[in-house]
Amino acid sequence: MIQYQADHTLLLALPAFAPALVVVGVVVYIAMRDRRGEPRNDDSREPDDNTQDEGVDLSGEDGSP
Repeated sequence: MIQYQADHTLLLALPAFAPALVVVGVVVYIAMRDRRGEPRNDDSREPDDNTQDEGVDLSGEDGSP
């Protein structure tokens, strides 16, 4: 007669994967919420048109021989 002993591999591995699954769930939730949201009128990420970099030479010449 064959007796099977309990295998608790999944039960022991679950605490290791639980934090990763929580992080993935939060990232997916935030991504889906942002996709469904209305377009924002937040212009804080775009630079102002009237800003100038004084003293910066953008011509590509660095003075090397």
